[in-house]
Formats: sequence, C-alpha cells, structure tokens
Amino acid sequence: MVSGMTVRGTAALGAVLLSVVAVPAQTATAAPADAGNRSVQAHPAQTAEDLAAPDVAGLREVLRTALTQGAPGAIARVEDDGTVHEVAEGVADRTTGRAITNADRFRVGSVTKSFSAVVLLQLVDEGALDLDTPVDTYLPGLLPDDRITVRHVLSHRSGLYDYTNDMFADTVPGFEAVRNKVFSYQELIDLSLEKPLGNAPGAAYSYSNTNFVVAGMLIEKLTGKSVQSAYKSRIIKPLGLRDTSYVHPRTTIAGRHAKGYLPPDVADGTLVDSTEQTVSWAQSAGAVISTTRDLDTFFSALLRGELTSAAQLAQMQQWVPVNSTQGYGLGLRRRDLSCGVSVYGHTGTVQGYYTYAFTSKDGGRSVTALANTSNNGTVLNTMARTLESAFCGKPAKSSKAATGAVNGSAARGGTPVERYEDIAPGIARD
Repeated sequence: MVSGMTVRGTAALGAVLLSVVAVPAQTATAAPADAGNRSVQAHPAQTAEDLAAPDVAGLREVLRTALTQGAPGAIARVEDDGTVHEVAEGVADRTTGRAITNADRFRVGSVTKSFSAVVLLQLVDEGALDLDTPVDTYLPGLLPDDRITVRHVLSHRSGLYDYTNDMFADTVPGFEAVRNKVFSYQELIDLSLEKPLGNAPGAAYSYSNTNFVVAGMLIEKLTGKSVQSAYKSRIIKPLGLRDTSYVHPRTTIAGRHAKGYLPPDVADGTLVDSTEQTVSWAQSAGAVISTTRDLDTFFSALLRGELTSAAQLAQMQQWVPVNSTQGYGLGLRRRDLSCGVSVYGHTGTVQGYYTYAFTSKDGGRSVTALANTSNNGTVLNTMARTLESAFCGKPAKSSKAATGAVNGSAARGGTPVERYEDIAPGIARD
C-alpha cells in the first residue's frame, strides 16, 4: 500500500529510545581530556534556505526499499519552513492490512533521551543543577565513582555498563522476559553495577542506557515529580505535542498507532508483535510514544532555542566524536551527511520500531522516519538514507556520487554502515 502527500502553506510551528550509529560494537571512543569544554567541529551551519529541496521521490524509494527488506511499513514526514511532505508505504497492522500513515503513533525508543536531556538542561537554567557536579551530590551513594558528573552521564562518558547487553543478548527471549515486567530505576542501576565501569569517568564515549536511567532519577529527585509529569509540563504541553505521551508502566499505545514487529535472531523466523510492553527496561532512556509530526515539532523547537537558553543549547552541542561523521553532545546526536550538511537529533530503536528524527542547524527543516520493525540491520541501514533525501535533495548524477564516499560518509544512494546502539550496544548484530 502506498500513500504520499505534500501540504503547502502550512502555518509555521509555534513556540511550540534506543540509538544507532556507525561505530563498531563493544568499542568505546576515546574523548579528549577536555571534551566537556570543546566541541568536535561539524560542517559549517546551514539554514533551511541554504539546503537543496527535499527529494520526496527519493524518500519514497527509501521506504519502498525497506519494505522489500522486511519492514511491514515505513513512514517519513519532512517539515520544511511551513511546507510538509508526508510519505507512507506498507501496513501498520499485518493482521488487518491497515495502511500505515504519518498519523500513526509509535514507540520512539532512544529519541526519549533528548526529552530527558532537555528537562535536565532546563533545570540547569533554573539553577537547580550543574552539569559538572558529580551525580552523587544529588543522588548520594548511587554510583560507584563520585567523579561521574551530570555531563558525563548525558554525553555517555560515565563508563557505566549498559545492562541491556545482558538483557537482550537473545532478542525474542530477552524481550519476552521483560515485556510485562516493571522495574524500579534502582533495579536497573543495580543490574548495571554488577559489572565494573568500562572506562574512567570522562575518558571515553561508550553508549549506555544506564546513563539515561540516571537522568530519570535526577529529574525525579530535582523536580519532586515523575518523569511523566516533567515531560508533560515542560515539553509536551508547551509545544502542543498532541500525540506524544509517556505511559510507563502501561503496555498499550492509545489511539491510532502502528504495530511493531520484532524478528527473532534466527533467519526466516516468525515475526513477534512487540507493540504491547511496559518498556520499563528503558523508561527515561526510551519509553516515549509519539508521531512524525510531534518529533519534527520537538527537534525544530529545540534547535530554534525554544526549549532551553542559548547557553544550554550550546552545551548540548559540545560534541564528543563517535566516528568520522558523527558526534554526540548532551542527549543529542550530530550526523554529517554526504552533501556537507550536518543535522541534529536522535535515533531510536525499541522492539519493533526504528526511528530517525533530525533537524537542520536552524530548526527550519526537520525529518522523522519510522519503520515498524527492528533487529534487522538491512532495514536499519536503509532508513538512514531518509536523511540524505530530506536534507541533500536529489543525488548528483556522477560516478563519484553513485559509487564513492563523499566527505567521509557513505556514498549518496548507497548503504551506510550502521550499528545497533540503542539496545544492547555491546552485541554485534547484522
């Protein structure tokens, strides 16, 4: 099933997990000693006006390709300074055959991390939190090393072990063991602390969901309210995110939504409907539910400076290198595309869903793309190409663009080498 739509003249927006990068599994990326105070250089900033027009036909082709590779459905929405392009392919429900659309809600996985980071940076603006203060100052005795700061946690440089490596070493059995389980934050921290730190605090980037469990604990300690309440009052309501929610530990997605489908580790195995789950294993690291529209709105508002002060937005963009074309800030990713454009947002993987949600430097152009499957590295690679179509426009008709690497990233129209990082980053999956 195929659908596509372009809406022109839309009014400008008002004031309104788990993540994926091209980094080898089980590898920590060394960070400069003063990484908290200097950034890794991105490409020169581009505004939406500087960008080539979105390649909507190319975007549709990316989604169609994902379907041939095992995704039941795929959607993408581009918001380009008031013009909206929506593309959808395939089904939201394999049983009924209902077509997937951009109105469908879905689990966003580690895109949740950006929500958590925004709340904490708002607390910095309010004087309730300092990025370079040890976590144990706010949560006494929580962590095994009192040198781990809030900045280390938000930039994945704490060294804390990612407990999901053990939890999801086997995809479907691991999921079924926790899909209806409710964890406390402390239980998740305890799972992590069964293993030693992977590096000294601040020494290296190493993605770990444990960091954003700590972030959730900080939010609740400093606000005196639940993470759900903090997201709602500080982000969801001010931005008018009508389809975004945090319902932990409820297992259902309210309203119209895309079902998620989880393939097992064995080839040709039966897909598991993974839609209903508590996502308690992730919580503030990955349990938000949203839509393409709402995520476009969120990241556009964030980069436009509508959610934090300019000073804290700058802190979010102090990049630690992940690889030659990607950096990680404070709950925010930077990806450098083949056309010389850098984009900002987050990726998300949760059982049955892959999400890419990114915006331009000025927040003027945003794209969110979703495939309702996971544990499928081929689809993961393909969905990364939605960023190229959305921000780089139609690929140049040259042999270099078609076959060679450009600016250190994968060739236009080719397949970037993506790795799972949102769930079990230490487990290599093809």
